[in-house]
Amino acid sequence: MTVTGSRILSLAHHQPTRVLTNDDLAALVDTSDAWIRSRVGIATRHIAAEDESVADMAAGAAAKAVARAGVDAADIDLVIVATCTAVDRMPSIAARVARHLEVPAAAVFDLNAACAGFSYALATADLAVRGGSSRSALVVGVDKMSDFLDWQDRSTCVIFGDGAGAAVVVAAEGGAAAGVGPVVWGSQPQRGSAITLQTSGPAGPPALFRQDGHVVYRWAVTSLAPVARQACERAGIDPSQLAAVVTHQANLRIIEAVTKQLGATGAVVARDVVDSGNTSAASVPMALSKLVERAEVPSGAPVLLLGFGAGLSYAAQVVACP
Repeated sequence: MTVTGSRILSLAHHQPTRVLTNDDLAALVDTSDAWIRSRVGIATRHIAAEDESVADMAAGAAAKAVARAGVDAADIDLVIVATCTAVDRMPSIAARVARHLEVPAAAVFDLNAACAGFSYALATADLAVRGGSSRSALVVGVDKMSDFLDWQDRSTCVIFGDGAGAAVVVAAEGGAAAGVGPVVWGSQPQRGSAITLQTSGPAGPPALFRQDGHVVYRWAVTSLAPVARQACERAGIDPSQLAAVVTHQANLRIIEAVTKQLGATGAVVARDVVDSGNTSAASVPMALSKLVERAEVPSGAPVLLLGFGAGLSYAAQVVACP
């Protein structure tokens, strides 16, 4: 049977049980609920327990996505996990997820494009399906940012939360329309020092997240709308036809500015950042999963996904809502 592309069959997400409010943070650092809401729009975020690992969260979201898809784990032939916060180097988080789900023989690897990671991983899975290397892929975005935050730096510690989002991606066959549109991706590495998570080595201090928020904000609100428009063009639709826009949940001001510039009038705009904070590679699939759970977007409707983050990397594609 002819493969015309790939489509998202199911979505799911996982969040830790602990909720950290703005008032909780105000007891730790010089900040307030009003200060946080006015700058990034966040009210709460979920923080993983010390013994809840990146692999645990990834497996939690992945198991739900596979169950919702109704596929046999033995049929999954590719597992890609997007993350920038894996502490252990080997085996990969993807291999650990495959073991947890009892996937017997899939190709497994991790991908690090920071907050753009899920969109990069989805595009990679789509290309694998189009090229005939995969027929049923599991794509996960997951990060445990709380392990790498400076809890005395109010400019960064108030932003992030932990979580995972997952999608089952399968071949579109028999003349069915592809459900994952062409990706528009790239980076501005010469400005990559604006977002870092670095360590000085095994004997040095622990790695801590740092960013120049002003640089990142200016880049996002001036550079990303054209990327989103190009993804719509490659998918053959006008932004006004989008049913939903799901950007990386970095900052409510960025989300609203990019969406307004795009001209996606009438589209549902994901604002999961308010309740979940910035969950890095998990933010796009988690936000889309919640829209689907709440039945806010009809099945088959066009949805723009736009990930962006460190490097300064970006990736956008239009997908059919599962």
